[in-house]
Formats: sequence, C-alpha cells, structure tokens
Amino acid sequence: MRDEVLLEVLDEAATAIRAVLGDLDDWGLAGTRDGQYHSDLAADAAALEVFERAGLGVLSEESGRHRPDADITVVLDPLDGSTNASRGIPWYATSLCAVDADGARAALVINLASGDRFEAVRGGGARGNGRPLTPSGATVFGESLVALSGFPSRWLGWYQFRSLGACALDLCAVAAGVVDGYIDCSWNAHGSWDYLGGLLVCQEAGAVIVDAHGRDLITLEHAERRTPVAGATRELVDQMLTARLAD
Repeated sequence: MRDEVLLEVLDEAATAIRAVLGDLDDWGLAGTRDGQYHSDLAADAAALEVFERAGLGVLSEESGRHRPDADITVVLDPLDGSTNASRGIPWYATSLCAVDADGARAALVINLASGDRFEAVRGGGARGNGRPLTPSGATVFGESLVALSGFPSRWLGWYQFRSLGACALDLCAVAAGVVDGYIDCSWNAHGSWDYLGGLLVCQEAGAVIVDAHGRDLITLEHAERRTPVAGATRELVDQMLTARLAD
C-alpha cells in the first residue's frame, strides 16, 4: 500500500470516529473495565470497520490485536485523553500509527476538540494543519516548558510545566514547538497506542523521543508498557533523562 493511500485510510478512520462521537449521548464510564468509557468503545468500533475493509492489522487499546498476520498494523487509540473528553476539557485526540516491518511508517493525530491535525510519513516529514512542524530548539532544561504525565516526587529542574492529559497530543506539541519537552513521570503507564502516533510526528519534525529506560518504543504487544521522554533537542532530552532517572 502506497504512503498516500495509507494516510487516506487513516483519515477515513479518524473521520468515522468523529462522526460516531458526534452522535454519542453518553460519554461516561462504560463499566466494562477500569477507565473505559462509552466514547472509547464507540470510537473503536467505528475505526475497526474501516481497517477491516482495508485489510490492515490493528492493535487497539480498547479491543486488542486484530489480523496479526497483516503486513501493516495500525496502532490505534481511538480516544486518547478520554477522561478529558468526558469532562469537557478540549485536549483529547484520535491517534493512529501504521507500523510495518521497518517500524512506524505513517501517523495521524487529530485533536477531536479543535480539529488540529498532525501527520507524518517515514522519511517524508511532519505537518501540522498542512504546514511543516518545527520543534522549539530548546537545549536547557532549566529554561524549558515541559509537559508532564504523572508527577515526580520532587521538582526535576524545569522552568515551567503543564500536565495536559493526552500523550499523543503532548508529543505533537513537542514537535510543533508549543512545549519544549515531554516527560512521563509514571512507571510503565503508556501502551504503544498512547505514543506511537506522536513518536513519528516528533521524529519526522526533528525532535527526539526515547524510552526512559532505553527500551525500543516500537511494540505490538498489548500488555507491554513504556516510559516516553521527548524533547526539542538531544541535549534537552539528555538533561531530562538524567533528572527523571534520579527521581
């Protein structure tokens, strides 16, 4: 499947998600498992229909692995930041990342509240609302604005922080230069669906993203978790890692 066709399929899935959520009356907890909302289930079902027609594999936060023998697997978080969405906080997204044998290949992250759109293709750069993305270029942690997931036991040395609540969008904010860095302060809290869309957007924009413990961030195992740290520059990421690992 050509890159442009793959992006079209990702866009079709995102459009289906927005449509079904627009018709949804109940955004509350579904009672199916901890932290799962009616909106998560509705969005997941809408996306799965699109990917089944396209013959793509899927790794979904909500429903697990589908068609594992497919050459391309879409890692899907149909509603990243579902708690934000349920409370009306306008920072939640659909995050999609197509992965092949060589790693992350194409990504689409859409803020479902604002419509802001981030996309990337391996080797083809990253764009936000159609324009090339550029990280801030920050190199000094003590002068940086960072987004946090979780909270450390002490101040790590940042200038200012924000805790926004949607990993995919937080990483796209790093790629766009809105924030200088992102630190996951929790322990193995993020599945690959949380960060892979933002990972490719960061990488193609020129930002740096790693696992705090040196593991490969590309995984298609539903049970595996990672600890992503991202920054505008390698220098900034190194400083954030030093502080994060000393906490």
